[in-house]
Amino acid sequence: MNSKTGTSLWRQDISKYEYAAGILKATASVMVMLYVFYDSFIPAPLLLPVWVIYMKDWMDDLSRKKEQELRQQFRDSIQSMAAALKAGYSVENAIREAGRDISPVYPEETRIRKEFKRMERQMDMNMTVEDVLRGFAERTGQEDIENFVNVFAAAKRSGGDSIAIIRDAVKIISGKIDTEKEIQTMLASKKMEFDIMCAVPFAIILYMKLTFGEFLNVLYGNMAGAAVMSICICVYMGAYVYGRKIIRIEV
Repeated sequence: MNSKTGTSLWRQDISKYEYAAGILKATASVMVMLYVFYDSFIPAPLLLPVWVIYMKDWMDDLSRKKEQELRQQFRDSIQSMAAALKAGYSVENAIREAGRDISPVYPEETRIRKEFKRMERQMDMNMTVEDVLRGFAERTGQEDIENFVNVFAAAKRSGGDSIAIIRDAVKIISGKIDTEKEIQTMLASKKMEFDIMCAVPFAIILYMKLTFGEFLNVLYGNMAGAAVMSICICVYMGAYVYGRKIIRIEV
């Protein structure tokens, strides 16, 4: 699931509400770290890099999720196109029919609905289907969409049974997306385990603070304790960043 343009392209699909939720989540995480490691909010400026790392990581995760959602939506739309082509529709009408088929399935604000509306407007302005689909592929930068457009263009140039070629391409791309979805489902448990492991240090220190607070008092309110806790945070963040790279397996 490699996108040539990376995750930055998909950040435009993140809504203001999602950004607000991410900022609140990052801020809450930093506040918890301040309480657990320093028992004070005064060192908050020192943890600004932690906030930035968390936000970047959150945006990358959400961008990947947006891309995965579009790939699933694209699979459904090209399957609808293949059914329309089999029923005797032209490619132009198959695109319009697919747009109508996905309308009840996906909300109007989803990327696939917006893209199909845009393609329909472009065809109304007498743009060729090949140019319309190429524009779709360029805007998303998604490998599966580019492969579909390349197959479509080659089928039209070859002058053969282009509809049969497109239907075969749809089957292959759909099968590939379904297989990758199954792999991601299997990896989800490992990602859950990683999230639990990240929460364990906080849970242990919070438990100690609430039950045996006198044992931790030596770490708070003095430079030596603050230095030890700062080292712990650096080690924790290093492990977190490294762990995130491990579980982000590109399929």
